[in-house]
Parts: sequence; C-alpha cells; structure tokens
Amino acid sequence: MTNQTDIKIAIVDDEPSIVTMLQMVLRRAGFHQLYDASTCAEALDLVKRVSPDIVLLDITLPDGSGLELCSKLREYGNPHILFLTAKASDLDVLRGFAMGGDDYITKPFNPLEVAARIQARIRRLEPETPTVSQVKRPEPGVYRFGRFTVNEAEGELIVEGQSVPCPAQVFHLLLHFCKFPGVVFSKTQLYDQVWGINGQGDDSTVMVHIRRIREKIESDPGNPRLLLTVRGLGYKLSKEFQEQ
Repeated sequence: MTNQTDIKIAIVDDEPSIVTMLQMVLRRAGFHQLYDASTCAEALDLVKRVSPDIVLLDITLPDGSGLELCSKLREYGNPHILFLTAKASDLDVLRGFAMGGDDYITKPFNPLEVAARIQARIRRLEPETPTVSQVKRPEPGVYRFGRFTVNEAEGELIVEGQSVPCPAQVFHLLLHFCKFPGVVFSKTQLYDQVWGINGQGDDSTVMVHIRRIREKIESDPGNPRLLLTVRGLGYKLSKEFQEQ
C-alpha cells in the first residue's frame, strides 16, 4: 500500500492564504512532503527538482497560464494534476483536461474536499489495481479509431467525417478511453476520473454515459465493437481500430 507520508505534493498558487490553508489541511491528513511555488517559472523548477506525485495547480498565475504550464510539466514526469481555479465554464474544464489535467476544483473550495480527492488519486497508485498512473500518458492530440475521431485540443468528436455534438462529461469519458486504448477500467475508476470523488451520482451514471458514447460512435450500439464490456471487470476501448 502506498504510504501517504511518501507522497510528494506541490501547491502552485500565488495566494499565500490558500497555500497556507492547503498545507495545514494536508498535514493533518497525513501528508508531510509539501512544496509550493507562486509562479510558472518557480513551479517548473520545482517539478524538475522534486518530481512530485501530485500537483495542485492554479490556472491564473502572475507570469503565465497554468494551462500552458500543465503541458510543460508533463515533460518532466507524470504527476496527477488537479486544477484549482475560479474559472468554471464547460470550455475552461475542457481546456484543462485537453492540456493534461486530471481533475478540476473551482474556487472557493473546501480544503477537506481537496484532501479527499488527493486520497482518491493515491488509490490509483496502488500496484494491484490497473490505473492511469501505471500507463504512459499520451500527449494531447487527435485520436482516431475507425469510424470516429476525437480532437482533444478542440473538444470535438467527429464520426464518419461529421462533427457530432457531445456533452462535456460524455466527451471527458470518451477522451479518457482514447488515451488508454485496451486498458480495462472499472465503473468506480471511471467515475472517480471523470466526476471526482464528490460527484453526484453512482455506477449507474457511468453506465448511462457508456450507452451515450456507444450511441454516438458505434454503427450498432446494441452490439458494440469499439467500446467493449469486459464482464466482471469494466469497460475498455478496443485497440483493434486504433489508427496511428
């Protein structure tokens, strides 16, 4: 089991009160390797030196955008990145995920919620469970699987050459599968990844969204060939139709 005291967390925010509050709550939750930075430049240097497991990243920083910084951080490791920001529109959320973010928490937030979400991320570090942290994360880009294409940067789903409307959560779930083709994810893992530990819903929420994805990408949703059910384990996106 992963020991919380071994988890390195970097807090990147230019508001000292928020940094202090998060440090206090995280220490009480058992996290002791805490680091902080207030600018993009400081954060990049910190990640190079420390290689944190988790980065709490504000989108608006004095010397640049946390969104742009997110993609740069991926060049120096594969930390779980949780955005902390006052920006909360669907477009902002899509951009955050497109740039490589793993979760999104809007200000003002309950620091206990942040700690809970971090603990949920740690569960994905356990070696006995197939998780995102065990699979190399691809760069943001375009994912092609036979009859459909997902453009991550544009937040667009294209099926047989036609742009198809796709609600934000449906897109996030499909994008998650596209990034890790062939990997089986349980309903719990998918729910935590897309909706977060404090989301309003349950396993049935995932099943409904799986059905909606199939209705959009499958030629016969009742007999799927792309997004497959792995009985007793979960779901996976077939690698058979993946195009490079």
